[in-house]
This record gives sequence, C-alpha cells and structure tokens, in this order.
Amino acid sequence: MSRIEEFAKRLHGAQKQRKAVPQFKENESFSLKEAYEIQHALINERIKEGEALIGIKMGFTSEAKMKQMGVSEMIIGQLTTSMQYQNGGVISQSNFIHPRAEPEVYFRLSKDITSPISLDNCFDYIDGMGAGIEIIDSRYENFKFSLEDVVADNCSSAAFVTGILHEPKADLKNLHMKMEVNSEQVEEGNSNDILGNPLKSLVAASELAMKYQIPLKKGMIVLAGAATPARFTNENENINASVESLDSAFFRTTK
Repeated sequence: MSRIEEFAKRLHGAQKQRKAVPQFKENESFSLKEAYEIQHALINERIKEGEALIGIKMGFTSEAKMKQMGVSEMIIGQLTTSMQYQNGGVISQSNFIHPRAEPEVYFRLSKDITSPISLDNCFDYIDGMGAGIEIIDSRYENFKFSLEDVVADNCSSAAFVTGILHEPKADLKNLHMKMEVNSEQVEEGNSNDILGNPLKSLVAASELAMKYQIPLKKGMIVLAGAATPARFTNENENINASVESLDSAFFRTTK
C-alpha cells in the first residue's frame, strides 16, 4: 500500500468510526499536490462503497473563514451522495465527530465544465442557484490542521443541504446572509464576503477542478463557500440559513 492510500484509509476510517485522528503534518511531510492525491484516494474509498460524485465545495473563500482556520489559500473538496440531506430534513449528530454549520450560496451546473470559465461566460454553465448549508467536520483532533492536512481530508466535507433552486441572478453582490439556530440569529454576513462576488468562487472552482483533475459534470452542485465563520451544531437544534432573494435552507438535528 502506498503512503497516499494509507493516509486515505486512515481518514476514511476516522469518518466511518466517528473518531478523530492526529493531523498528519505533525509527523509527516507531504506537498499540496500529494494532499489532493490523498483526497482523490479518499473519494475512491467512498466510490468503492457505492457512492457517486455529485458536486464540489469551495473552501476558504472568505477572510472570516481564513482567519478562523488559520490558512490563506482557497481549496476545493468533493461532494458524494451520502453527504446530501433533504432540505427541511433531520440530521443526526452521531453521524459526525465535531460538526459545524455555515451558510452558503450554491450553483447547479447546466453542462460539463472541461476548461476554466470566466465571469463573462459563467452563466452558460449554470441553470440555477440558491441558499444552502454546509456541515463541515474535520477528521482531525481538535479541528486543527495545516493546509495540506485539510485538503487531504477532503476539505472537511461532511454534509450539505440545498434550498429551493432559483433562476440564475445576474447580480449576486451585496446580498444579506444569516444563519439562525432555534430562530435566533447566530451568524451574519454578506455575499460580498465570498471573494467579493459568489460567481468568482464558481470561476475559481473551475480553475482548481481543472488543476487537480476533479470532474465538473452537468447537474452537479457547487457550494461557493461560507460568508461567515462556521458554528458548532448541537442536538435538537433547528438550523436555518438564508440568503437575500434566494430564500433559505433548513435542517433539524437529533442525537
């Protein structure tokens, strides 16, 4: 077994057993390129178990998130079938190690992306957008990691919920975003906090996907990244994330 496969199996086991492991970079040295190779091997573990790739998520697209996690570079992770939950559904805390939720803008691809796109032609590749929630859940102890560690761990991807799909809007700037827990606002942000414009995150996703050989296929979901810090979730919470003019996404937690 190669070192890449070994790291992937350790992360996959941590996710399956809901038991965090020490971050690799404390004792191991590997490059960002190798980190994405570990991520691919990790996704292959899921695919071997019958899952399918259904989208991607962007990470560290806001200064708030970069500051919270102590990194300074955008990253891309992959979304599989078991990560998607129904809007308004119930999500068990026992599925995770130390989950956090964050509000998102999401896009749905209208056709395959086979080369980097631009702001000028990005609407040729999407047929809808809306509000969403991503649940991140690092497989590392204490939710601490280096840039290479988090990329290897598929960018802490764990689960996501997407709200009502809307027709594409030409202007996604300056939209108010907030997250509520049991009807109380706990986080607030603005779509400008996502690279100044969430569409720029879509463009960046196409660039990173091509660079690291991640497929972007028709019908896939693209999570643009959070506009606020992520918040830990607890049992018996109603969590709602809303984006001005794009409605909201919602789920309830249980034990």
